[in-house]
Amino acid sequence: MVMRSLALAPALATPLPLLGESPTILAIRRTLDQIASTNLTVLLQGESGTGKEVVARLLGSHPERTASFVKINCAAIPDELWESELFGYEPGAFTGATRQKSGKFELAEDGTIFLDEIGEMPLQLQAKLLQVLQDGEFSRLGGRRSLSVNVRVVAATNADLHTAVAAGAFRRDLFYRLNVIALELPPLRQRLEDIPRLTDHFLEKYSAQYQRAVPVIPATLRKRLLQYSWPGNVRELENLIKRYVVLTDTDALLASLLEPAPPQAVATPALTSSLPSLSPAQPVSLLAIGRQAAWQAERVAILKALADTHWNRRLAARQLQISYKSLQNKLRTLLAETPAA
Repeated sequence: MVMRSLALAPALATPLPLLGESPTILAIRRTLDQIASTNLTVLLQGESGTGKEVVARLLGSHPERTASFVKINCAAIPDELWESELFGYEPGAFTGATRQKSGKFELAEDGTIFLDEIGEMPLQLQAKLLQVLQDGEFSRLGGRRSLSVNVRVVAATNADLHTAVAAGAFRRDLFYRLNVIALELPPLRQRLEDIPRLTDHFLEKYSAQYQRAVPVIPATLRKRLLQYSWPGNVRELENLIKRYVVLTDTDALLASLLEPAPPQAVATPALTSSLPSLSPAQPVSLLAIGRQAAWQAERVAILKALADTHWNRRLAARQLQISYKSLQNKLRTLLAETPAA
């Protein structure tokens, strides 16, 4: 049995269920049943933690699409590697390319390719993706031969693509190509009736995984679960129950985990700094003060742009009128200054 499970390809493993009986979840499940056997392109939208990858894997688990499930995190690929990652390359395509390599589209043949955080894809790659969706063909980097591809494309985003299209950060024609079937995953705060079922599912799942007795959650704390706003959505609930199963059998920990966090406009690192203090005994350079003040202003502008664009970094860079690479460099500096929690 162990050897059999290890031999299974990831796409053939049983996907997580889309649990819940709320009207929105029931409607999504009905739509999934209707489109599962087709190769229609699907665009999943919703906040982080709402279950977009769960839906993508459910689509990828259909018998006609179980050859492979290939996930790509569009926010994690450097610009210079995009084309070779998606489409592969031929020997000699660039320095160090000594052999042929298949890209993600080839690896997903007859299966499903999941483009997570699609709003982070560079514009030049958006054009190439559009061509693949239109023609069902692509060429490896450095190659001349067109290769046919048969994959279902599922894209996901927690950003507002309409805003990105209006700002010129996302191609309008690609948006409509992806938007054949559009599914909006609701935040957990809008489907509170599903929390009891989800809670019991995670209790059973992690009790079995960690070989613990299934703990009982008292009624008072179950009520607290329904009163919390769940900014991290289903993922936050799952992590909370996982900690509860593993770390404690008391009510106090769960209660403390449900204490609401201070309100924030956007989840950002806790950034604290001050300008050099002025002291008669220690003269301060006006140049140093100017640089510090300029960086303070930059940080405020960067965080505001990220908040305005729901952390779509490409759209934020456009709003700030700087390159995406410049924004990435500034974010690295900004995060390096953040004190460890």
